[in-house]
Amino acid sequence: MATERESFVLMRDVNIVTIPDGTPGILSKGEQVTIHQALGNNYTVVTDKGHMVRIAGADADALGKEAHQLHTLVSETSPEAVEQNCWEVMKTVYDPEIPVNIVDLGLVYYCHVKPVSEGMNDVHIMMTLTAPGCGMGPVIQGDVEKCIRALPGVASVDVEVVLDPPWSREMMSEVAQLQLGLY
Repeated sequence: MATERESFVLMRDVNIVTIPDGTPGILSKGEQVTIHQALGNNYTVVTDKGHMVRIAGADADALGKEAHQLHTLVSETSPEAVEQNCWEVMKTVYDPEIPVNIVDLGLVYYCHVKPVSEGMNDVHIMMTLTAPGCGMGPVIQGDVEKCIRALPGVASVDVEVVLDPPWSREMMSEVAQLQLGLY
């Protein structure tokens, strides 16, 4: 999905997460929202009252859109293939306020895949947040866990959020810095 600026009237009640504090809530059918960011598998929208909220991709129908499916690049279940898939699907996870995926933002420090049985692997991710105490941290962490858990050959997923070393702009890829006009 790309970044869009479209307004929609919600076709049904929909669960939301308020940005930046991460508080869950509900928007009612008939409310108008404007898409601020439609990247990865979620929508960041602004309500007619000016609140920024996130709508999960699974609820895209409330916006009159179709849900996007995560695609696996490799169907093999070797630890190397699973690790490659993990990095690719983490590139579909976005901070709802920043139009850059968490990998290019430099938020993912570590991805370790350990075989546990024939064709099955445990995955351990170490990641950070752009700011300690970020209300959206648990939501982003959950997004990472969900997308990795859906991959073939994954038995379990542990997504650990660490704050040391702290994130800084220098951790962003050159592409991310260019996208944000920082380079």
